Amino acid sequence: MNLKAQITEDMKTAMRAGDKDRLAIVRLILSAIKQREVDERIQLDDAQCLSVIEKMAKQRRESIAQFASGGRADLVDKETAELNTLTSYLPAAMSEAELDALITESIAAAGAASIKDMGKVMNLVKTKAAGRADMAVVGAKIKARLST
Repeated sequence: MNLKAQITEDMKTAMRAGDKDRLAIVRLILSAIKQREVDERIQLDDAQCLSVIEKMAKQRRESIAQFASGGRADLVDKETAELNTLTSYLPAAMSEAELDALITESIAAAGAASIKDMGKVMNLVKTKAAGRADMAVVGAKIKARLST
């Protein structure tokens, strides 16, 4: 079963269970996927659906940081619940050791010697770590490695 079908089934399950909070976020996910399909006139595959969910998760993380700094605990709780639902659809995150090994392997594969080669390394890492690592953290690690 593809990811979009799984999300649709989860929506039906949440409807039957009367779980309004989960139903709302699952509907948001489906509407974001549908919006992208309509905008680009394509059917999204699992990788593209994951990128939509990753984007939504990133937005929630940013919102949580802003609401926390503003002292809005009620909104932090709401966004955290949404983030938990979103991350349930993402693949398991890579460990630090796995990420470091992937970065080392990608630097070697790209033949990167300086910070100018960061784009090549990022592209290699992005294809292998899609949805499993925060690309901002990955970028910082690559930059640190290539700067030395």
